[in-house]
Amino acid sequence: MNWIILVIAGLFEVVWAIGLKYSDGFSKLWPSILTLVAMAISFGLLSIAMKTLPAGTAYAVWVVIGLVGTAIVGIVMLNEPVNLWRVMSLLTITVGVIGLKLSS
Repeated sequence: MNWIILVIAGLFEVVWAIGLKYSDGFSKLWPSILTLVAMAISFGLLSIAMKTLPAGTAYAVWVVIGLVGTAIVGIVMLNEPVNLWRVMSLLTITVGVIGLKLSS
């Protein structure tokens, strides 16, 4: 169950990371509120998941979900560039986190 909570926490990390972009430096009210709520939920769920999961592994999984999710949303919604180096870098980080998970 804590792995599911961790994945949900990672998805909320994507929401708040993209929310930072839309909040325009916290100058827009509703995107700022959404961002702060998503941050609170993400951190809260991460802390619940870390009660039983190894801290380093849980944090790394949370980060990689946020990292890859935010990169994908950035490419799809914000027209950010996609190229071989970017994709290979994301894959390298993801493989490293999978290695952490398998070793714990």
